[in-house]
Amino acid sequence: MYNKRMISIAFTGGGTGGHIYPGLAVAAELRKQLPCSDYKLFWIGSSSGIDRSLVEGANIEFFGVPSGKLRRYFSLRTIIDFFKVIAGFFAARKILKKQNAKILFSKGGFVSVPPCAAAASLGLTIFTHESDYSPGLATKINARFVSGSGGIFTAYEDTAKFFSSKARDYITVTGNPVRSVFFNADPSKGRAFLKTSNEARILLVLGGSQGAAEINELVRAALDDLTKIYTVVHQTGPNQKWDIPESEKYKPFPYINEEMPHVMAAAELVMGRSGAGIWEWAVLGKPMLLIPLRGAGTRGDQVENAHYFENAKAAKVLLTPSAGELVSEVKSFADDENKRKEAANASKKLGGINSADFIAKILAEEISDILDN
Repeated sequence: MYNKRMISIAFTGGGTGGHIYPGLAVAAELRKQLPCSDYKLFWIGSSSGIDRSLVEGANIEFFGVPSGKLRRYFSLRTIIDFFKVIAGFFAARKILKKQNAKILFSKGGFVSVPPCAAAASLGLTIFTHESDYSPGLATKINARFVSGSGGIFTAYEDTAKFFSSKARDYITVTGNPVRSVFFNADPSKGRAFLKTSNEARILLVLGGSQGAAEINELVRAALDDLTKIYTVVHQTGPNQKWDIPESEKYKPFPYINEEMPHVMAAAELVMGRSGAGIWEWAVLGKPMLLIPLRGAGTRGDQVENAHYFENAKAAKVLLTPSAGELVSEVKSFADDENKRKEAANASKKLGGINSADFIAKILAEEISDILDN
């Protein structure tokens, strides 16, 4: 039996860490701000992939639903995925009703569309957040379900121009939610985890939560030169085959989990893709070398994100890097303290808003209104 005053708040989103970690950051802040125990948080995500382990690791109840990829082109998989989306809608609707949900917060990704549609059919208040410079197809669809006291949150101010004039009335620019541990990261803990001295200069290389073959091969080709400048800490990806052993100047990890904020805090320079994770780098004020995911099969969102950070002077973007070009750019940062300071200051400025706290306050106000009524 549910308490008559009990409020259930649903979260949805998934497929990658970039769609899950920001949502978890909002959930954590919301737990701090709710002044009562008359609420419950739960998450609707993909029944396959990394969603369940990340969400349950944050002590949030998880419900998996079928999910089909949203494509802008036709393939035989489109037919199969269409039926998965329909199944996901009915599964999500059943979960939302059973859990007595009143509010749904979406962090995007293709798995979020059926829960948002289901929430709209039940009259729930819907909020959605877009991490990229231009909104993905999922967010464009989810935005149509926002009405009344709901809202659309964006990381970038310019993102509003990609929405309809009606949707713009619901947009609030918030930056991208980042887990609170990044605001309190301790570089000494990062060095202890890495077993490096206080004098070691660290280049942190990331390819996203799953790794990136392109970045891994660049590191392989340039490693001898990179380790003459930095201790290279390299997250290779849990599913990427890697055969270069650890040494004093090279430290590969399939995945860095709880220690990542502290490792990042210890780094002098961060290199990697330009998904939602770059906002974590910005919170810590890190100069960035960005190699965005691009080309066939992408919509160019990471290229747009990367150029935004470059135009803000927080990053250098490499679109077609060779090993030689990579080494040259790394050396350029390493040899020029003023260049690093300028990029670090610009990065810190971009990451200065505690977006998770900002969004959680808006959700908490909506919950208070529901309880009062």
